[in-house]
Amino acid sequence: MSEKSPPPSDKNSMELKSTFDLKDLPGVGEATLKKLKEEGILSIKALAISPISKLIDAGIGEKSAEKMVKTAQDMEKLGFKSAELIWEKRKKLNRIHTGSINLDEILSGGIEPGALTELFGEFRTGKTQLVHQLCVNVQLPHEEGGLEGAALYIDTEGTFRPERIIQMSEGKDLDYNEILKKIIVGRAHNSNHQVLLIREAPKIIEEKNIKLIIIDSVITHFRSEYIGRGTLATRQQVLNNHIHDILRLTEIYDELAAIYTNQVSAKPDVFYGNPLTHTGGNIIAHGATIRIFLRKGKGDQRIAKVVDAPNLPEEEAVFTIKEEGIGD
Repeated sequence: MSEKSPPPSDKNSMELKSTFDLKDLPGVGEATLKKLKEEGILSIKALAISPISKLIDAGIGEKSAEKMVKTAQDMEKLGFKSAELIWEKRKKLNRIHTGSINLDEILSGGIEPGALTELFGEFRTGKTQLVHQLCVNVQLPHEEGGLEGAALYIDTEGTFRPERIIQMSEGKDLDYNEILKKIIVGRAHNSNHQVLLIREAPKIIEEKNIKLIIIDSVITHFRSEYIGRGTLATRQQVLNNHIHDILRLTEIYDELAAIYTNQVSAKPDVFYGNPLTHTGGNIIAHGATIRIFLRKGKGDQRIAKVVDAPNLPEEEAVFTIKEEGIGD
C-alpha cells in the first residue's frame, strides 16, 4: 500500500479552494478580524476591493493593510479578464422590471444589478413612486422580472409609505404582509447617519438576502448641512466617499442593484432650453452608472429619459402612475 501524500501547502490549498472566508487570511488573528468586521468588511472580496485607508481607519497598520489587501486580491484573482468572459456574464444578468414595458425597453430589460442607477427630476415626477414599485418587484421570481430578494430602503426625507407598498402588492395579487417583511427601512436623520447606514449595510445584505438598495434621496441632508461655498469641497469629498461605498457593495454582492434619487435645481444663466440640472455636481453624475431624468407628462403620465449609460442610447419612455402602481 502506497504512503499517503503530504498535506498541501497553504498556497496550494488557496489555489484549490474556490471560495474563501476572512479566516483563511494567513497570519490574521481574531483582533484584526474583529476590526475588519466592525468596518463592514465581511468577506475576502470586500477586503480585496477596499481602499487601504479604510483599513488604516479601522486601526490596522499601513504595511499590514497593504499586505492583507494584496493577499485578498490574489485569492479572488482580481486581475485582467477577456471581454468575452465579461460578455458571457452580462448575457445572464437578471434585471428588475419596473412595471412599465416602455421603461423596461429603454433600460434593456429593467434596472441592472451590479450598477448604480440615478433617478433625478422635480418633485412629483415619480421618483419615490418608482422606487416603491421596485421594492415590490425585486421580490418576484426571476422569470417574472424580479431578483428573488429583499430591499434595503434608506429614507432621508420621510417619504417611505407602507400604505403605497400595500396598494402596489395588491395590484399584483401579492400578499402584502410577506412583501412588507422583506423591505428593510432605515430612516437617515442627517448626512453622517446616512453614511453610517450604508457602511453597516453588509451585515443586513447577508442576513436578509438584500438584492436592491435604495437611497431616497441621496442629496437632501448634504444640501441642508453644508451651506456656503466654503463647505463645498468638504461636502463633495464626503459625498464622493459615500457613493463609492455604495458602488463597492454592488461589486461585492452578486445580483445587487443600487438606486438613489436626486433633486434638481435651476441654472439662472440658461435662457434657452431646459434650465434644470441635477444637484450634487459632477460627483453625483460620475458616480452613477445609469442616469434617468424624470419629468411630468399629461395627467398620470410621466416621461423618463436615459441621459447617461455605458450601453444605452438617449431614449425616452412614457409610463403611468396609478393606484395599483407603475404601468404603461
